[in-house]
Amino acid sequence: MSVLILDTETTGKNDPIMLIEAAWLKVGDVQTLSVIDTFSQRYKPSKPIETGAMAVHHILDEELNDCPPSDTFRLPDDVEYLVGHNVDYDWGVIGKPPVKRICTLAIARKLWPDADSHSQPALLYQFASDRERVRDALKSAHSAESDVRFCRMILRRELASMPQKPVSWEALWEFSEQARIPEVMPFGKYYGVPIKDLPKDYVRWALGNLSDMDEYLRKALEGVR
Repeated sequence: MSVLILDTETTGKNDPIMLIEAAWLKVGDVQTLSVIDTFSQRYKPSKPIETGAMAVHHILDEELNDCPPSDTFRLPDDVEYLVGHNVDYDWGVIGKPPVKRICTLAIARKLWPDADSHSQPALLYQFASDRERVRDALKSAHSAESDVRFCRMILRRELASMPQKPVSWEALWEFSEQARIPEVMPFGKYYGVPIKDLPKDYVRWALGNLSDMDEYLRKALEGVR
């Protein structure tokens, strides 16, 4: 069994979204997050990189000409847990392998609901003792490899802030799963309304008609119907 903190860079927002860079840290005990192994590789997609994505990660098409194709990326065989900030995005990019996902974004929202932003850079600033150092690190880092190291830093802070620190990766996964269940309606005519206060007829309608509903929203609605 192994645990990877994963991040990807992609061609952009338009389908098909293709991998152009992947990085992971294999980490050990949940108590220490010791790094056991590292991986970083760029890949060549079969479509051009969108300029919007290029403006974020600064990877150019011509830099990928000699890289392996996007569809050759594989996780190690023994991976059981995948950790990431908004981990479902990266999980989807690599083909949705059968692993348990731990979302540091969901955990951050649960632990610090009043933070003005839960993005990875914002959280680094929020907890920094030296913000100039954080600024310099963020300005010079535009890669999946940097992002997995930042994610590990955020996860370390999250673990230290939990009322009861998880003693295993399974326990952390269970905390993440609970954190991902929304407490307010994220869209529609009842946007922002606490799910516990939604009209019962609307809950029944949503469960019966929104077939593409997020699985965690479905869990929330099923809990109040």
